[in-house]
Amino acid sequence: MPPIDLPVVLLSHRGPASFQRTPSGVTVKRSAGGLVTALMGLAEHLDDAVWVCAAATKADAVVATEHEGHSVEIAFDPEPQIVDADSDDDVGPTISVRYVEVDAERHEAFYTQIANPLLWFVQHGLYGLSTAPTFTAETRRAYDEGYVSVNEQFADAVAEEVEARGGRALVLLQDYHFYLVGELVRRRCPEAVISHFVHIPWPSPDEWRVLPPAMREPLLRGLLGCDVVAFHTRRFARNFLACARELLDLPVDMEAGIVEVDGRRVAARHYPVSVDVDALEKLAVSEEVARHRVALTAQHLGQDADGHDKALIIRVDRTDPSKNIVRGFQAFDLALTQHPELVGRVTFLASLMPSRTDVPEYGDYLAAVGGIVAEVNARHGTGGWQPIDMRLQEDLAFAVAAYQVADVLVVNSVNDGMNLVAKEAVLANVRDGVLLLSENAGAHEELGDFALTVHPFDIQQQAEAIVEALGMDVEVRRGMLAGAAQAVRDYDVERWLRRQVEDLWLSRRR
Repeated sequence: MPPIDLPVVLLSHRGPASFQRTPSGVTVKRSAGGLVTALMGLAEHLDDAVWVCAAATKADAVVATEHEGHSVEIAFDPEPQIVDADSDDDVGPTISVRYVEVDAERHEAFYTQIANPLLWFVQHGLYGLSTAPTFTAETRRAYDEGYVSVNEQFADAVAEEVEARGGRALVLLQDYHFYLVGELVRRRCPEAVISHFVHIPWPSPDEWRVLPPAMREPLLRGLLGCDVVAFHTRRFARNFLACARELLDLPVDMEAGIVEVDGRRVAARHYPVSVDVDALEKLAVSEEVARHRVALTAQHLGQDADGHDKALIIRVDRTDPSKNIVRGFQAFDLALTQHPELVGRVTFLASLMPSRTDVPEYGDYLAAVGGIVAEVNARHGTGGWQPIDMRLQEDLAFAVAAYQVADVLVVNSVNDGMNLVAKEAVLANVRDGVLLLSENAGAHEELGDFALTVHPFDIQQQAEAIVEALGMDVEVRRGMLAGAAQAVRDYDVERWLRRQVEDLWLSRRR
């Protein structure tokens, strides 16, 4: 990897840690989620980096105020803690984090009206279009006074960090919250090298036409203020190039992956994000994971009263409509109905983290998930057995234990930028588990050859895939799992970083 001889300014909506006020003082908790995990691996490889993010809690805002808007130095090993500038203790790798406090009303418009659900639903193909979305004066106000205004605020924070470092830095922007920031930073810091990584799917031009031109064109122009716009898959990168050509009428070289704009050349690239293999393997052998594994094995595996081996299907997801949880349970329902020999022998364990419950569409979806679980359990449950064991929780150690003992892992997303659960699971599994992987998950480009592919809207096909996986020859299962795990090891988070830095290095030299 070329040496990173420039400072790095990283921007994401969610930061690597959040603060909470307790009777004993301020505590720090490492944030969850695939994006944070990947970026933590990235930031810890850098010598001079600052991470700009939103103040997610009142305590975050207090800490930001106490530091007068400047960054806070945080160490993460073994537990997150603020680093005392006067301390001589060796605390290992640290990250400077700048928390930006956003007015609550503007943040609500920015986040719960435009970023989620509007951009998220458009980019994941979740709108039915016959009745939604509908754009009103309120939508326009939320875009102008929320999304645009908050992007300007974060662009100012990023530009200040770049200017504090002499105006030259690598600027790494993250995800759909900040599509306008690249162009704004470019205006103030023309010598910066700017990349924007889009962690969710990028749809075709026709799907972007759901947004009115007054919204979609500034979003595209904002991204084109960068040197590199990056995605998880080749398909997403090509869709972005097609949008620049068809929606903005810009010259595009599809083969080279280049857009010509304002006398500059913007590259569209794809880098499939991965997981921190070492960190996952370290957690997998921890006592906490072992306790969960023993409990799950006792509860769901072994043999039934007739001496038949039990099996365990799992899924680990946020309760997001894009994750397709309801159809996954409907497919399991079909499998039990059409193969009654599975009743009492196969349990579907779902570890689900409630997500964005302040957004009405997400609250409605969580209710639908609960409804289908109750229906399936009522239809097939017996006195001592329930077909679906649903846990509403955020517990990584539990998830890793579930990965380890699963016979089948279900990832049947409507659409996914990547889906790191699929990668975590194939690394952790010790039971020759079979991955059922949606053809619309970004991970399918890498892991599709080692999984049973499922179509996210075909619950009959998903039911058949569940039955096929449960009955698959153990040697075939073992070979598929080994191939998937090796693919993840070969392309870990460090390689994800290295490829991006190499392309940014070339952009800088052009």
